[in-house]
Amino acid sequence: MNREWWRDAIVYQIYPRSFMDSNGDGIGDIPGIISKLDYIEKLGATCIWLSPVYASPDYDNGYDISDYKAIHPDFGTMEDFDRLVREAGERGIKIIMDLVINHTSDEHEWFKRALAGEKKYRDYYYFREKRNNWGSFFGGRAWDKVPGEDMYYLHLFSKKQPDLNWHNPDVYNEICDIMRFWLDKGIAGFRCDVINVIYKNSLDKGKKHIALTGIEHYLGTEGNHEILRRLNKDVLSNYDCFTVGETVFVDPTQANLLMGEDRKELNMVFGFEHMECDCRKLKWFKRAYAPERLISALDKWQRECEWNANYLENHDQPRSVSRFGDEENCRRESAQMLCALNLCLRGTPFIYEGEEIGMTNGDFKKAAELKDVESKNINRILRRFPITRAKRLKMLFRTTRDNARTPMQWDNTAGGGFTEGVPWLKLNGNHEWVNVENEETYPDGILSFYRKLIAYRKNSEALKFGDYNRLPSEKGVYAFERSCNGNKVIAVLNMNGYEERMPAVTGKLVISNCGRVLSNDAKTVMKPYEVMIFEA
Repeated sequence: MNREWWRDAIVYQIYPRSFMDSNGDGIGDIPGIISKLDYIEKLGATCIWLSPVYASPDYDNGYDISDYKAIHPDFGTMEDFDRLVREAGERGIKIIMDLVINHTSDEHEWFKRALAGEKKYRDYYYFREKRNNWGSFFGGRAWDKVPGEDMYYLHLFSKKQPDLNWHNPDVYNEICDIMRFWLDKGIAGFRCDVINVIYKNSLDKGKKHIALTGIEHYLGTEGNHEILRRLNKDVLSNYDCFTVGETVFVDPTQANLLMGEDRKELNMVFGFEHMECDCRKLKWFKRAYAPERLISALDKWQRECEWNANYLENHDQPRSVSRFGDEENCRRESAQMLCALNLCLRGTPFIYEGEEIGMTNGDFKKAAELKDVESKNINRILRRFPITRAKRLKMLFRTTRDNARTPMQWDNTAGGGFTEGVPWLKLNGNHEWVNVENEETYPDGILSFYRKLIAYRKNSEALKFGDYNRLPSEKGVYAFERSCNGNKVIAVLNMNGYEERMPAVTGKLVISNCGRVLSNDAKTVMKPYEVMIFEA
């Protein structure tokens, strides 16, 4: 296995709108990010994944781009962006950006010119006189009527996000130009949004599918693979950069086709199987969380993929401590256990803003408090079903993407240290005690544990590059070994909310979140969410 720099990276994802507001308008911005670079450096992150800061009408919070070569005024200027890249680089921190190329905003110049009747730009998108039966990822039909015409256009996501036609070579050339523009500015790569659905084989009628009707016509097509190979050859291979793909509905076999070193498509992919361990087919329909299902999914990907993009949170997922831990009784222990899980598995770890202080899901009380377009669409659909208002709201609040988008909690002031104005999204009331300033006072706190384990990982060949092997343990206890060139680290994580027996391991205990020295006796009882890391 090659040891490219991105395998050794610690990536910190920033959702700019919610990270730090520098001018009091309630919206996070690039100068705000710059003001917190020292914090990110102290955490130990070596790369920032910056969610979209492009010009956008913000119908889907920046994932509807109206100008790929401009910065949204809410976030600052291009000069601010250049300064961010420069000052992050001075601290040894690289920047990667979101690459959203399945669709544009309906306010992009290309789409506006298409609607105006320009033939060239009409072919940048999919326009048809008759719509098929495909479904949208955001709920409802994937086709919307063109204003003033007997025509429909395709949008796999929001109606404000028309899909690009990748059969058109002009679209390919436009995207190559956009990628070069940002790479020439010094960024280190891209997180590629829904990158395995961009190429549609056909627009034929779709088979009914529990996930999405019509998905067989565009999920992981050979044309999609060919586009990724061409983008790598024509653009990416000319820069010292990496790509990580958001790849929906993939299994390890499909993931390996996307990131195999010999295929030269992507470097890593985000799998979703472990994010589905508490769902019943669709993410809005939950089942009781069982640690063993999460462990099974993670173990499967660790065994079957040479490299993983490891994560437990991002801007689309609920907070992990609320989801996989106990935020009320064992928030610290839960968050520390999840930290060890993310940082000790084989692959590149991605940490989402606020994860390092154990931020929890939002404390929403009314549907009107939600800003997420997907949640609003689902709320409208759920109203048609014979379910109570209380159950509908429970479904929304548990799964809404806004759980991860509440403002970063820096201190206990009215604006949480995020803003001196009114936050764009409701600030979680627990910011009074769940915040960075408070965490800084606890040497055994969550933030301290993250810093300690990141520093340890940076000096551990086994954790950075080692092989993975799962070890026998009790149900809900995840024990595995990482080994490299004679160096061996064993991680033992009790992912249960109750005491469990410790598996038999030998070695020197180097990191624990329990504050006590432990023997290697197989009968040792592990506390709820306890972490033990050994050198063997």
